[in-house]
Amino acid sequence: MTESNEAIAEKLNIAWRFFSAKGYVDGFGHISARTSDPNKVLITPHSLRADCEPEDFVLVDLDGNRHGHDAKLPGELPIHLEIYKSRPDVGSVSHFHCAHPTAFSMSEHDLMPTYFLASIFRDGVPVHPDARLVQTKERGVALAKTLGSHRAALMRAHGIVVTGPDVIEMTAGVFILDDNARRTSIAASMGKFETLGDAEMEEIANEILSGRGPIMRIWTLCKEAVEAVES
Repeated sequence: MTESNEAIAEKLNIAWRFFSAKGYVDGFGHISARTSDPNKVLITPHSLRADCEPEDFVLVDLDGNRHGHDAKLPGELPIHLEIYKSRPDVGSVSHFHCAHPTAFSMSEHDLMPTYFLASIFRDGVPVHPDARLVQTKERGVALAKTLGSHRAALMRAHGIVVTGPDVIEMTAGVFILDDNARRTSIAASMGKFETLGDAEMEEIANEILSGRGPIMRIWTLCKEAVEAVES
């Protein structure tokens, strides 16, 4: 059953409040989701407070036109639009400047899974070489090309882009990517560190994505964190 735009906006609202509580939103960042009309998305406006409401999200078509809302759009809107255009399997997109994964984009190390949940990134996290703001269609197209079929990409000396088939899996992906980068940086500080083998990652990833148990557990944590802030 196709979700209503209201239900999608509610999930985006939970995700944004969670990301704000976790410190992922440091004055920068934006998230979006494809709506019941695949050619339209709901996205955070240019500046969105931590105590946002579902109606704050802006309906935009894939040409960047707003519908029923006059809020200023994110400057890096092309990140979202060009990924949606090139990836019909993507239902949600996020962009943040998280410190630990971004640091890998400036190091000699690839950000590979060292923590079991990060097996969902077993095909790698490519690094987009352009550190500039993605404020034009051309830069958005280039970033989407770097992302390719991957779930996430690092933007060199800039930030991260994480996708998912829906808001819940995108949110879990951001949490897992950042957590894996933090754990890996700790392991690297101790000396030589190991990444997971491809065969075990394939098995773990299939279990995570088919049953979605850990993904739904992270989503429950999101809702609990939001409820704790509101109470």
